[in-house]
Amino acid sequence: MNQSRKMTDGALMLAIFMVLLLITIFVPVLSIISMFFLPIPFVFFASRYGFKPSLLMFAVAMLLTTLFTTFFSLPLAVLMGLGGLTIGSAIYKGLSPYETWARGTLGFVIGLLFVFVFSQVLFSVNWVEEFEIIVTDSFEMSASLMEQFGAAEQTEAMGELLELQVQVLIDLLPVGVALSAILLAFLSQWISYKFINRIERKQHRFPPFRNLRFPTSIIWVYFFALLLSFFNLDPSGIYFMAVQNVIVLTGLLMTLQGFSFIFFYAHHKKMSKFIPIFSIVLTILFPTFLLYFVRILGIIDIGFRLRDRLKNGNK
Repeated sequence: MNQSRKMTDGALMLAIFMVLLLITIFVPVLSIISMFFLPIPFVFFASRYGFKPSLLMFAVAMLLTTLFTTFFSLPLAVLMGLGGLTIGSAIYKGLSPYETWARGTLGFVIGLLFVFVFSQVLFSVNWVEEFEIIVTDSFEMSASLMEQFGAAEQTEAMGELLELQVQVLIDLLPVGVALSAILLAFLSQWISYKFINRIERKQHRFPPFRNLRFPTSIIWVYFFALLLSFFNLDPSGIYFMAVQNVIVLTGLLMTLQGFSFIFFYAHHKKMSKFIPIFSIVLTILFPTFLLYFVRILGIIDIGFRLRDRLKNGNK
């Protein structure tokens, strides 16, 4: 009976996945929305039956994708399938929402790497070169507009600055992959929670943002990378690029921790919800100073358990 139900659920989830994939590929208007629902069938099945049975569903889904859609859509199916499997299997094991998010992020990272390798090997598409071409074309268009408005002298200086910025962005491509995976995992998990709660009458949800806390090890990773950056590393070398990516990624996480503490403090002091939201808006408007302040706040919160001290101070 259980095996029969498993096969029925698998067939149903495969059918839903294929419909969503066909909409994503052939219906441009709805593709932006349907793409974010592609991992849901995998999440739903894996959350019920675990990782190993879901691998068979994943394999069949890839076969059906190759047979009934274009070969170009296989990377998208792999990306969404891996992300969905890791999130669903984490839910099956009863992991916390943030642990599930971390596993989902890892699944999407692997999927994105597959997309890059697939396009590079089979279609000779170099994403770095494509990015450089897009930015160069944008600069040439901007330069021609500036010349028309009599700002030709500034064009050369702008070109040099843009060249540096493009190189920085290329070096930070791994951070871009990680952030994309984090966002995809969050959206997939959040949407999946809605469906699972509705269908199975469960209560899966993310804890309030004010309760977000990263492990202390992030600080040590950040400071170790920061220390390495003071050494005379070759700017074109792989070690320099790795250090810069670690600094940026851990810095963003600690900034996120800082915002979480602001939300916690406002809730702890029974302040209006407008205050922490306004702090985010201010940081976006004035990032030069406020972004570092929020990051330092996050470091203090992680390293010195600031919110625990606030809680204990009221006892």
